Amino acid sequence: MKLSVIILNYNVRHFLELCIKSVEAALIHIDSEIIVIDNLSKDDSCEMVKRLFPKVKLIENSENYGFSKGNNIAVEQAQGEYLCILNPDTVVAEDTFEILLNFSEEHKNLGILGCRLVDGHGRFLPESKRYVPTPKVAVKKMLGYTDSYYVKELDEIAIGTVPVLVGAFMILRKSVYKEVHGFDEDYFMYGDDIDLSYKVDELGYDNMYNGKTAILHYKGESTLKDKVYAKRFYGAMQLFYIKHFKSSFLFNIMVWFGVKLATWFQKPVPTVKSNSKAFVLISNKENKALEKILNKSLQLQSKLKGYSNETEYILDNNHLSFKSIIEIISNTPKNCSATFKILPKNSNFIIGSNSSKSRGEVMPFDDN
Repeated sequence: MKLSVIILNYNVRHFLELCIKSVEAALIHIDSEIIVIDNLSKDDSCEMVKRLFPKVKLIENSENYGFSKGNNIAVEQAQGEYLCILNPDTVVAEDTFEILLNFSEEHKNLGILGCRLVDGHGRFLPESKRYVPTPKVAVKKMLGYTDSYYVKELDEIAIGTVPVLVGAFMILRKSVYKEVHGFDEDYFMYGDDIDLSYKVDELGYDNMYNGKTAILHYKGESTLKDKVYAKRFYGAMQLFYIKHFKSSFLFNIMVWFGVKLATWFQKPVPTVKSNSKAFVLISNKENKALEKILNKSLQLQSKLKGYSNETEYILDNNHLSFKSIIEIISNTPKNCSATFKILPKNSNFIIGSNSSKSRGEVMPFDDN
């Protein structure tokens, strides 16, 4: 088998459904499997997978093991030569895996491979390509300076070697994953992707970024910017330094203050709901059920005719490919206030996110 796609899920049932549908569309011509491992979700994620995706291998954990252990459990059952570690709040294009697997075959010394990530508003996510956060880099980031944290000299649509890839989407050979003993289970959440990237890089493999293909990462679903996030994130960074860098009393004090300041001043960010004045449905047919739930008239377009401010575009996956949906969202002009929702194929909800710092919005509707 060529590829095992591993999706670790926790309470994001609708995003998971959208993600699996995009992955299935991208694996049609690849000898592959999809493994969903659930960390004891309280919603109906597992029931949905069993009902809608009977061919997906579902692992139901008896407790929330966190990111590292959860993925390691799934890898033990994976049959693929390559692994894709994938967040459930992502959408891949139909040719994403084909492009990246072909690229992987051409680079025999490849470690971890990542690609371009954009959020639900079409903005490039700079954590797609990062430097190792040495103590000096970490302190500067705490102070708001990110030039030495993100690899900014490599263009977002370029290809190049980078030290650290993001755990929301990474491809690597299973043999490499096993060689570094997978994710370090001392990390519950955050820091695990940095640690894995660092270990792979230290063995002499080339971690690479390929910006020629893009995926959506809603991000806010798995990375809520609240006090709990701040405490876990900076705590994970401190663990990383203890494991890989010579620690000092002064640095430990600075990290301690950084964690305290972050948890004191970090405020929860609520769901950012659309305040759009106009709604456009990109589809080949009208949808009266959507108009009813939105309580707005929908302008129907078979293809996008341009971007308008204060307009929400509903992208119908029954009509549009995932690749074209990703392109529409990622091509949004930077000064445009347009927002987007996706109507997944054969589903009765629309879904999207207007901010990478908050939870997305799911709107179910009755399609009868």
